[in-house]
Amino acid sequence: MSSGTRTRYSPGVGKTGDVQIDATSPHADDVAALLTEHLTEMLVTSPPESVHALPHDALAAADVLLVAARTSDDHLLGIGALKDHGDGLGELKAMRTAGAARGHGVGAAILLHLLDLARERGMARVALETGSQDHFAPARRLYARHGFTECGPFADYRLDPCSVFMTLDL
Repeated sequence: MSSGTRTRYSPGVGKTGDVQIDATSPHADDVAALLTEHLTEMLVTSPPESVHALPHDALAAADVLLVAARTSDDHLLGIGALKDHGDGLGELKAMRTAGAARGHGVGAAILLHLLDLARERGMARVALETGSQDHFAPARRLYARHGFTECGPFADYRLDPCSVFMTLDL
C-alpha cells in the first residue's frame, strides 16, 4: 500500500495546531525511535506472548501503510498503521502518540485518517487488538468514541485474557 494523500487536521485543542498526516517509513530516525518506544512499552505492560505490536520491518511490508502525524515544522507527533488482510478487512496497528502530544487530538486525527484510507481502499471493516489492562484504557476509550465495538478474535488472533478485540463496520 502507498499513499500520496496528505491530510491536514486541526485538532483545535492544545499546542498541536495543524497536523499533517503522510505515509512514512518505519526506518526514518524519529519514527523508528517512536516505534522502539512503543515496542518497549508493550513488552513492559504485557506478557511477551500477548504482545502483537509489529516490529519495524513488518511495518514496511507491502500490505501495511504506516503514517506519521507531524507539525508544519516537521515535528513528529504520532504514528499509526493500516494493515490490509484482504477480503475487505483492515487492521489498525502501531497507534502511538508522542508523550508531549498526548491529550491534544493527535491519536484521533491519525485514527480518522486511517479510517478514510480504509474506505478509499474499499475495506468493509477495520479491526484492532489492544490490551485489556488499565494501561490501555485510554486507547479503548478513543476507539469506542469513534464507533468501535468489542468483538472476538479476527485474522490470526486467538482469545487472550490480555487482549481486547474491537471492530468498526465501514
